[in-house]
Amino acid sequence: MHKAVQRRFSPGERLRGAWYGSRLYGYSLRGKHPANLAHVPTDPWPGEAARADALFHGDYAFADAVVSVRDTPPWRIEPPSEAWLAELHGFSWLRHFTAQGGPAAKSHVQGFVKNWLDDFAVWHEFAWRPDILARRLIAWSCAGPMLVASNDLIYRSKLLNTMARQARHLARVAGQTPDGPARLIAVIGLVYSGLVLPEGEKRLAKGLALLDVVLAAQVLPDGGYVTRSPADQLAALGDLAALRRTLLAAQREVPESLQNAIDRMAPMVRFFRHGDGRLCLFNGAWEDSAEHIDFVLSLAEAPGKPLSGAPHSGFHRLKAGRSLIIADCGAPPPGALSAHAHAGIGAFEMSIARDRLVVNCGVAAPNRPEAARWRAAGRASAAHSTLTLDNTSSSAILENGCLGRVPSEVTCTRQEEDGRILVELSHDGYDKTHGVIHRRRLFLDAGGGDVRGADVLTGHKGRARAIPFAIRFHLHPDVMASISQNGEIVMLRLRRGAGWEFRALGGAITLEASVYLGAGGPPRRAEQIVIAGVHEGGETAVKWSFKRAEAVS
Repeated sequence: MHKAVQRRFSPGERLRGAWYGSRLYGYSLRGKHPANLAHVPTDPWPGEAARADALFHGDYAFADAVVSVRDTPPWRIEPPSEAWLAELHGFSWLRHFTAQGGPAAKSHVQGFVKNWLDDFAVWHEFAWRPDILARRLIAWSCAGPMLVASNDLIYRSKLLNTMARQARHLARVAGQTPDGPARLIAVIGLVYSGLVLPEGEKRLAKGLALLDVVLAAQVLPDGGYVTRSPADQLAALGDLAALRRTLLAAQREVPESLQNAIDRMAPMVRFFRHGDGRLCLFNGAWEDSAEHIDFVLSLAEAPGKPLSGAPHSGFHRLKAGRSLIIADCGAPPPGALSAHAHAGIGAFEMSIARDRLVVNCGVAAPNRPEAARWRAAGRASAAHSTLTLDNTSSSAILENGCLGRVPSEVTCTRQEEDGRILVELSHDGYDKTHGVIHRRRLFLDAGGGDVRGADVLTGHKGRARAIPFAIRFHLHPDVMASISQNGEIVMLRLRRGAGWEFRALGGAITLEASVYLGAGGPPRRAEQIVIAGVHEGGETAVKWSFKRAEAVS
């Protein structure tokens, strides 16, 4: 296996891998050879002819990395990352050749797929991973007219037969896929296979039954996605909306669970948008483009407005005037679902109209230099606009990427009166390590020009020494910041000229370097406001405020 995708396998995984790779298992996937596709779905996602040109010349731009390969199939080289290789084997890039059209595009794509079939027509532990296999079946189905229309009958038969064998394998493993986005797309791919391939009624029924179960487990009552990631929320909504369109085009009934999930998830996507139309940065999310988000919402056809508070997802949205605050007030997801979760409880982001003011650092694109280090750093509490105690994160990040120690008790309340909003949260993420409880209050006035907060630490666990803390407010790179000579005020100037002032009581204010990774490109230099102090037991309170400059009295 490529170095980029090497990992430790459990004994059970090794046994399953040995079985799937055996000749006997290959025989078990045999069945009637399809003569054609029963249904060809329309790919709702637009392709780009320019990207087809680049791919034609061997420039494979996947997951923010470009690898140029000449005269060698790209899957035979050492990939820059697992994400790059997954996108290659997922074949979603076929839509660019569909957009380009013409005999040259058709010939190139068929030749590429023919080469792939020579290497991967039998089970492969990565290329046949359920989520990747599902993406590939969907992509091949949507590109069916370009792939199947061939005078090479041997290639055509091998393609259709391999699709059928992959579908049979997916029917066996989709429900066993690790919980989260991978299981969702595996089940969606199974539904597609039942629609697209002949005699797929049993797979279709199984896929729809599994979809009911997965949606009940992964879509929370308030419409949030179980991983608590805005990026996962958007991706899941897009996949579900595309599936609904495919079912309708095939004149199939849309399950009530699917329609209800779409109707609930779309408002939560709007919930996570800042004034610039892009996503907030929690739990591995990046900004994404406003155009892409608009497209997904149009595909969903669900007009619901965002909630002010999402108690099941653990987020709150405070909106007044031109000011918007989105706050993480919930516990991390459990177990394997936390593989990309951040230790950002209590963190918030703040935008003024289209300008971001307070942000979280976000995570690095997977193929940027030192991406692993940046990604690990971006998950720590210190990379979020929240409090850190003793330079320790509120949740422990294990070697396998999942969260170990996490808060066991998280509470949150919300009050609104005459347009004023107060959110109060409490968590015990530092109780096991330091015997300390962290409480945070966030207040937004009715006009949006006065934001006030307080961070309160209680308890001490009988420690002999004072415990240092730092309250961070990461600023967007476009924000210009300067601190007064006496260190009491930080003057802030937004990109479009609005001025704000930051003050604090209960700790020393400094202006320090930070980094912003949320745009998906290379890291950008930024600054952060830091309030530093020590907790000596009992109760320690720090009060702080952001006030619009013209609103300062």
